[in-house]
Amino acid sequence: MSNPAVLFFAAVFGACIGSFLNVCIHRIPGKESIVSPGSKCPKCGQTIRALDNIPVISFIFLMGKCRNCGRKISFRYPAIELITAGFAVCCVEKYGLSAAAPVVFAFICALIVVTFIDIDHRIIPDAISLPGIFICAFASHFILGLSIFAAATGILLGGGSLYLVGLFYRLITGIDGMGGGDVKLLAMCGAFLGWKGVVFTLFSASIIGSVIGLAIMIASKKDMKLAVPFGPFLSIGAVLYLFFGDLLISWYFSTPHML
Repeated sequence: MSNPAVLFFAAVFGACIGSFLNVCIHRIPGKESIVSPGSKCPKCGQTIRALDNIPVISFIFLMGKCRNCGRKISFRYPAIELITAGFAVCCVEKYGLSAAAPVVFAFICALIVVTFIDIDHRIIPDAISLPGIFICAFASHFILGLSIFAAATGILLGGGSLYLVGLFYRLITGIDGMGGGDVKLLAMCGAFLGWKGVVFTLFSASIIGSVIGLAIMIASKKDMKLAVPFGPFLSIGAVLYLFFGDLLISWYFSTPHML
């Protein structure tokens, strides 16, 4: 286990990054600057003071309300800060104080932003996925040691597999069943995880997505045409591979299966 002081610093750093991710999630779909102006209350538009913008702590101190207008602030803001803090700790715990830790953390942060934008708007911004493909390929090779061949095949398999699924679905039904954003996102994951990571990510995302999608349809009493964004499940699958991929794959192939 890593030094508690190091983990604490990682958690604080991660929470601060999570606060920035909230800004990205809110502004990127509208093609707004993520740098300026400063954070504002989404209800009244009042600029948030520095003391009221401390991750998690300010939300608790203000009892989840804007100091200016008194309206409730969504719990999702501190939740994302806590999630990001947790992943920062996990990255340090798994990779230590190596160059791999911040690289993997940055990849996960991109997935967090993608997940919540896809939930809110049913889109995966090209501003994240397209440059992400090249950045992930560079980082995975030069920092994580993934071969160029593995990264290239990951990109082709990731993007190509979902593209063919979407094309086949459209030919059969006449309806778009797979968005282009999902194709680019899995290509980005392939650049970072390699072809093995793509297979694991797609397999686990399909299972998790099917279970959750079915649960949502039953709970909401919708028919089978209910649209459920796939990006969040791809993100979950990619994160599972990062932390548990080798363990789960070993368990699967060591477990007897009925034919």
